[in-house]
Amino acid sequence: MRAAVFYGAGNLRIETRDDPSPAAGEVVIEVLACGVCGTDAHEYAAGPVMYPVRRRHAVTGHLGPMVPGHEFAGTVVEVGAGVEDLQPGDLVAGAAPLLCGRCRWCRSGRSNLCEGYATVGLHRDGALAGYCALPAAACLPVRDGGLGPDALALAQPTAIAVHARSRSRLGAGESALVVGAGGVGAFLTLVLAEAGVPVWAVDLDESRLAVADALGAAGTLVAPEPHALGEALAARGFEPDVIFEASGTPAGLESAFRVAARGRRVVLVGLQGGPASFDARGSALGEVEIIGTNAFVRAVDLPEAVRLLGRDPGRLSALAPVALPLDEAVEGALAPMAQGAPRQVKTLVDPWAEQARPTRMLQS
Repeated sequence: MRAAVFYGAGNLRIETRDDPSPAAGEVVIEVLACGVCGTDAHEYAAGPVMYPVRRRHAVTGHLGPMVPGHEFAGTVVEVGAGVEDLQPGDLVAGAAPLLCGRCRWCRSGRSNLCEGYATVGLHRDGALAGYCALPAAACLPVRDGGLGPDALALAQPTAIAVHARSRSRLGAGESALVVGAGGVGAFLTLVLAEAGVPVWAVDLDESRLAVADALGAAGTLVAPEPHALGEALAARGFEPDVIFEASGTPAGLESAFRVAARGRRVVLVGLQGGPASFDARGSALGEVEIIGTNAFVRAVDLPEAVRLLGRDPGRLSALAPVALPLDEAVEGALAPMAQGAPRQVKTLVDPWAEQARPTRMLQS
């Protein structure tokens, strides 16, 4: 098979590798679509940080050059010993997390906090390749609904948004603000709008706001300086109950806390690049809740993500209009994202395509 293989910062090579074989409890899928995200771009530009290229991973045992790709969908082509719930020909959405199933967090239903957490495509070979071997438990079979692989490759980032919505405890009649409409912020906008939540999106990039509008945002706003955001929203008659900080920037974080009136909730979705400060005294006196959210609970959030994606597949092309061939993974996806200038909200790669193609969200 052909595969994109990471060796070090700025060094991703397209190589020919042996097709993988499934271990016991695993399957091999033919990868039909694989998403590229900010983590992949950061590893490409400045890694290895998470990729176990120079140090063996304690859970997966991987050491050395690695195939990235942790947002994917494909068709099962081979099953390993002990696999009963999947069979060749099944279309699956990949759920990249590898879970121990034994720790207190797995037992309590918060598997995203698993003490032995690892991820296909981050800690062992992933799906930027023709084929990928992974545990059968990390695959969600999709046998109805009509969604195609391109749509199902969006299930993983959608599940992250679903989990963030759950963590926010949004109730009936409450509204939300998404600060940062690129990447996961766009998926948050989709998930909140599908749930009937009045949601506004704020971003510096008008093209991202246009996508947010297409995904059902009740309103959008080109972000002013942080100190002016609350006033700008109030002038439009909007005061959010929950603020999702999805930009991962200091300015976005400051904006989120400045907007958060007393009794409101701030959900930290974007990852800050370093230590951050906020008005802790004001937050305490106003009982502003600060809520962290990380990844997703595979058993709950991924099926819900697939359900939401299936409600209106036509709008999904606004998120990912084009699928690139493997040869363009660097030039068309990783490099622009690393430079802060992604060409679309979500970039998909089709390992079998010879040239860029329009995405197809429904099964053909």
